[in-house]
Amino acid sequence: MTTLSDFPITAKWPARHPDRIQLYSLPTPNGVKVSIMLEETGLPYEPHRVGFDTNDQMSPEFLSLNPNNKIPAIIDPQGPGGQPLALFESGAILLYLAEKSGQLLPADAASRYQTIQWLMFQMGGIGPMFGQVGFFHKFAGKAYEDKRPRDRYAAESRRLLNVLDQRLAGRAWLMGDDYTIADIATFPWVRNLIGFYEAGDLVGIADFPEVTRVLQAFVARPAVVRGLEIPRKPA
Repeated sequence: MTTLSDFPITAKWPARHPDRIQLYSLPTPNGVKVSIMLEETGLPYEPHRVGFDTNDQMSPEFLSLNPNNKIPAIIDPQGPGGQPLALFESGAILLYLAEKSGQLLPADAASRYQTIQWLMFQMGGIGPMFGQVGFFHKFAGKAYEDKRPRDRYAAESRRLLNVLDQRLAGRAWLMGDDYTIADIATFPWVRNLIGFYEAGDLVGIADFPEVTRVLQAFVARPAVVRGLEIPRKPA
């Protein structure tokens, strides 16, 4: 039988609580999806900080868990059939945790697939496009004289925000009254776009009042407040 200690990553990040879900992450938009989900569901977990400043994500131990060298990743020592399960890709992890906990994913088949639809919308559109805006607006790309790449991604991000704004009109959350994994996936990226990336003016965030309304409700949730800081910086 496989145990947690059989995973090479535990040599670099030893588990103090080997009975809990092991989270390997950093407080980025993708990373906090999972910490927020764990906080919302109450599933016991142990966070481990994967430092980009020290290239932890490129270490052999981390690559043994996620060969794509991206956070977040988890190991659930009590996975299906009682066997440990290792997972990467934030969308897949959100789906798994929703099913494990029986929370934040509708039981009704039609609503379930509609929720997954909006999760895929974030994974395929919101995340990649907002990330490109960040690169060209705040990071190395801002030095490029040719602003056409920045403007292209900003225009696409604006289009995606409009899709969200229309969806949220008259709804508390993406799926209506029910807060789901689709919201947990989406709003850390909206927050990052106008906060850390400082691109609110660039994309015209003021034109999307439904998005900003729901973002405010999202960041006010106690589990979100906690999850946005996990894993914490070392003291």
